[in-house]
Amino acid sequence: MQTRGSRKRANAEPIVLNPKKQRVVLGDLPNLQNASVSETQSSGKVQPRKNSKGKKSATDVYSFESFDLDKPVQRKYNAKHEIQHIVEPYASDISNYLRHMEMEKKRRPMVGYIENVQRFITTNMRGILVDWLVEVAEEYKLLPQTLHLAVSYIDRFLSINVVNRSKLQLLGVSCMLVASKYEEITPPKAVDFCHITDNTYELKEVIKMEAEILKSLNFEMGNPHVNTFLNEFAGFATENQKTSKLQMEFLCNYLAELSLLDYECIRFLPSTVAASVIFLARFIIRPGVHPWTSSLSDSLGYKSAELEECVLILHDLYLSRKAASLKAVREKYKQHRFKYVANLPSPPEVPKQYFEEE
Repeated sequence: MQTRGSRKRANAEPIVLNPKKQRVVLGDLPNLQNASVSETQSSGKVQPRKNSKGKKSATDVYSFESFDLDKPVQRKYNAKHEIQHIVEPYASDISNYLRHMEMEKKRRPMVGYIENVQRFITTNMRGILVDWLVEVAEEYKLLPQTLHLAVSYIDRFLSINVVNRSKLQLLGVSCMLVASKYEEITPPKAVDFCHITDNTYELKEVIKMEAEILKSLNFEMGNPHVNTFLNEFAGFATENQKTSKLQMEFLCNYLAELSLLDYECIRFLPSTVAASVIFLARFIIRPGVHPWTSSLSDSLGYKSAELEECVLILHDLYLSRKAASLKAVREKYKQHRFKYVANLPSPPEVPKQYFEEE
């Protein structure tokens, strides 16, 4: 005898969970043409479900009118701002905890590890790998947090382990696998990361590298990164500025992902990079107005002079004066769903007086 639930399941339409993915091959590291992903993605919309009595389900609480698979950042934006009201009473304690955690040596990459530890890896190879991982994250629709966490794992692992050039891509996809398991609700499977390299590596190699990463990092996988602090600082980004909060968030995310490409940025604390991102984003949107106010200084804990070096590096990245050959991040944020923030004009220099104490 069938139960009512079993009859419903039998009559339900089949659900396709894993559409076929476009394979991506990093190929020879210096050859950027080998690291590309098709921009064609499938999309669909799912309306929030209602229960049998017509009442709103739990998904309606977060104001998700519809789910558009091509707009994951906009979905995240709605949910995040609802959650901020919940955590507000604990904001100060959370901030202090994150600031303490980001300075712990065990959670930080070693400054100068490519020069002092690695024998076969260069800064250019690292940049190409990170740029390719941006495409992988887009292909599997992964969260920004997953990308940032994966890159932090790569830098921490390379700080203490010598890696051959032929294994660098394996390290990259394995770090992305670990980060996906940490951040994503439904992470890609290990075999998916084999396919994305066109089966350059076997499944057993990915699993073995995953175990090596966990052991090397002593299972300390929850380190804060730039995106962690951007989420905390987001409420201050549009202070005294007449601009869209969504546009500001996309621009900040763009600058944060550009920072991942530059090996020099690992010497800055994640909160320093996040504060510098907000400084530069405010400057790009309104270059004629001082981007750093006393209120921002008090709230974020940084004076403008402390951000100068990092801001100038980010500005060079934004204007393609650094890492110009790395295209994935720039092409990503030239899309309509990110409000074309990569195309926003910026003056060639940040005025020196913006870094002087008022």
